[in-house]
Amino acid sequence: MIEIKIDYEGKLRCAATHGPSGDVLATDAPVDNNGRGEAFSPTDLLAASLGSCMATVMGIVAQRKEISLEGMKISVGKHMSEDSPRRISRLDIAIHMPVEEGHPDRKALESAALGCPVHHSIHPAIEVVLSWQWIE
Repeated sequence: MIEIKIDYEGKLRCAATHGPSGDVLATDAPVDNNGRGEAFSPTDLLAASLGSCMATVMGIVAQRKEISLEGMKISVGKHMSEDSPRRISRLDIAIHMPVEEGHPDRKALESAALGCPVHHSIHPAIEVVLSWQWIE
């Protein structure tokens, strides 16, 4: 088990401390929800977690298969619902791969991304739209 400690600092801002490393990140409520928007919002972190989890799991597969993913870029667009309760309604993920579309391990890399733990942890009501861009 990994423990993360959250300290509420007031004015809708929190500091989250990662137990094993002591690394600290801040969250702030977004401007459209009474906040200052000066840091990631909690829902931004979910979007960032999904993108970085996909990159990490693909990196594990690539490392094992000696494929360089240096230069891979992932962009996640987060859409919030317009009705109540406030929630993430859709995540648009664009993955720009630094390998050719016809690479023999393409399917393994795609499967790794879809199999990441964060992707499996997201509520099924959140639409996840994934697009890939490969070198031609």
